[in-house]
Amino acid sequence: QLYLSYLLLRYAFSRPVILQGITDNSEFQAQCTKDKLLTRFGDRPVRLSTANTYSYRKVDLPFQEYVDQLLEPQDRTSLGSETLYFFGDNNFTEWGPLFQKYTPPPFRIPGTTGAYSFGIAGPGSGVPFHWHGPGYSEVIFGRKRWFLYPPEKMPEFHPNRTTLSWLLDTYPFLPSWEKPLECTIHPGEVLYFPDRWWHATLNLDTSVFISTFLG
Repeated sequence: QLYLSYLLLRYAFSRPVILQGITDNSEFQAQCTKDKLLTRFGDRPVRLSTANTYSYRKVDLPFQEYVDQLLEPQDRTSLGSETLYFFGDNNFTEWGPLFQKYTPPPFRIPGTTGAYSFGIAGPGSGVPFHWHGPGYSEVIFGRKRWFLYPPEKMPEFHPNRTTLSWLLDTYPFLPSWEKPLECTIHPGEVLYFPDRWWHATLNLDTSVFISTFLG
């Protein structure tokens, strides 16, 4: 209880933090291999979003087709509006039994409940800078690189450019005082992000990941 109070006071409203070794999701990971997911969900439709800051366009596609055709490495010249990304918009009737195998971080901000968003994406994919409420992000397979700025510091970016193009074309020229906080999350690690923090993500490998949004 004292440790929970310490975490809430130090991080919940002020800064991101990486949590390690707080849950054991090996059973969930075993259910999230490519073969297991395709056997279970291959013929089921999934809803894809465009990978830009304002993801307005949605496309429904069989999960097998998404895995076969859209998990290729990201082309740096592709616009966010041209890039389809499977994250969130999960059909909980179909995916709910899988999510029941997942153990979220045990820490909650008082007055909030957790909502899951599950995703799978190819190397070089990600979502450009945006913000929302607080939550956790855990990588099940692969690696995910994060770039974060506090709410009062709006990053320099174009909402329809991908994170990969931003990393290659803008990031190298940022002065040191304009650089974001950065980290790379590996399987079994969880990133907590506070309310309204700007963040962009970049999958370094074909990655499976799940977020718990606190609302």
